[in-house]
Amino acid sequence: MLKMIDISGKEEVERVAEASGRIRLRRETVEAIKNGKIKKGDVLACAEIAAILAVKRTPEVIPMCHPINIDAVDVNFTLGDDFVDAKVKVKSKGKTGVEMEAVHGVAVALLTVWDMVKGEEKDETGNYPHTRIEEIRVLRKEKRMEAKQQQAGVAEPGKGAGLRSAF
Repeated sequence: MLKMIDISGKEEVERVAEASGRIRLRRETVEAIKNGKIKKGDVLACAEIAAILAVKRTPEVIPMCHPINIDAVDVNFTLGDDFVDAKVKVKSKGKTGVEMEAVHGVAVALLTVWDMVKGEEKDETGNYPHTRIEEIRVLRKEKRMEAKQQQAGVAEPGKGAGLRSAF
């Protein structure tokens, strides 16, 4: 049996989550990204837009994920010699966390990078022996209760008021 968790009794608080992941590519491909030489266009700009869209549409692809209002999305990339790292930070004020939105944003950003560089990554047989997505994970998640909630002693059962972090 599947069941969407009832969050109606929870207080609305500020929630932040950050996720990251990496795509391994050929060194020549990373150089082409750095130099703007990819045939399909600006890889990182396209991946950034894709990540933002993915964050906003997370409940459409993860069935038990609650639809929530997204207040902010920040997408960053770091290029190494043979990889692109993606980080997605999501902020919301609501009754449930935003870690699935951040992870979904990272996954789609990295898939978009792959799609954008397919022509450069394929070998002579049409396969991708050097390309792989790895290390997708939640770096951190936080929830911050507002001062008036802290003063009133409002907290989830079994948890203290204030900032909650998990790494």
